[in-house]
Amino acid sequence: MRPTPADPDAWNAYLAEGNATQARKRVAADVLLRDPAGNVLLVNPTYKPGWDLPGGMAEANEAPDDAARRELKEEIGLDVTLHGLLVVDWVPPHGPWDDQIAFIFDGGTLNRDHAVALAPHDKELSEMTFVPPHRASAWLRDRLSRRFEAALAATADGHPRFLHDGRPAAADW
Repeated sequence: MRPTPADPDAWNAYLAEGNATQARKRVAADVLLRDPAGNVLLVNPTYKPGWDLPGGMAEANEAPDDAARRELKEEIGLDVTLHGLLVVDWVPPHGPWDDQIAFIFDGGTLNRDHAVALAPHDKELSEMTFVPPHRASAWLRDRLSRRFEAALAATADGHPRFLHDGRPAAADW
């Protein structure tokens, strides 16, 4: 017989068993940051090839927006106020990786002094630079490039994008 909420200990044990069998998703949380000229910040990670948006992976039980802010603080020493969600992208399994949910948040525009002073703060980044938006896609891997382009479109029209592997999830959204 299945426990009921009338027996809290048995009910919580039952729910914990169900929770243990549920799928887990990896969560990536990046931030689109701009300088006063409208250029976007790209970072060069030391642990994988290619350029990336600033951000990283969420830790267990960490909200995506909290992960984005934590990663920016750790990697570039920046406390950022997020201005909204730009992209949610479901990334299918690839290579050795299970699927993941990737977010891009709007970090707004840094003032000139903050933009000029940015530098890597840990060994995960070798360098960073601001790049004109129309050139940034060429610096990014294909999947991230598509996600980045969707983030730019979302900043232009104020409508977040829901993607599957960097492509619109449904034409009627």
